[in-house]
Amino acid sequence: MNVNKVMLVGRVGGDPQTRETGKGETVANISLATNSGYGDNEKTDWHRVTFFGKIADTVSEYVKKGQELYVEGRISYSKYTDKSGVEKYSTDIIAYSMQMGKKSSNAVSSSTGESIEDDSLPF
Repeated sequence: MNVNKVMLVGRVGGDPQTRETGKGETVANISLATNSGYGDNEKTDWHRVTFFGKIADTVSEYVKKGQELYVEGRISYSKYTDKSGVEKYSTDIIAYSMQMGKKSSNAVSSSTGESIEDDSLPF
């Protein structure tokens, strides 16, 4: 059995960077900070997280810098050559599920596991 699964809970480091693929699919990227340890041994790790399709649309519309986010996905490793010919390596989390931390009492959870906040909802 092979498993490639990641679960992270952290804070978003900046507003999402959004673009479209050649086929019109939305792609959203964020940086997510997680902490480990405590006191003088506390350490912050930064993770690059990528969302595709409908969940990317939700991320680009509702996720903001500083927000708490729960993400599930898989690790993706890649190698590329930069403009100066140097080989570089990249580690990304390809997310397939996310849930936003509560900012108000108007959080609604969708069928994809996304948590959406909408102040216009009557409940």
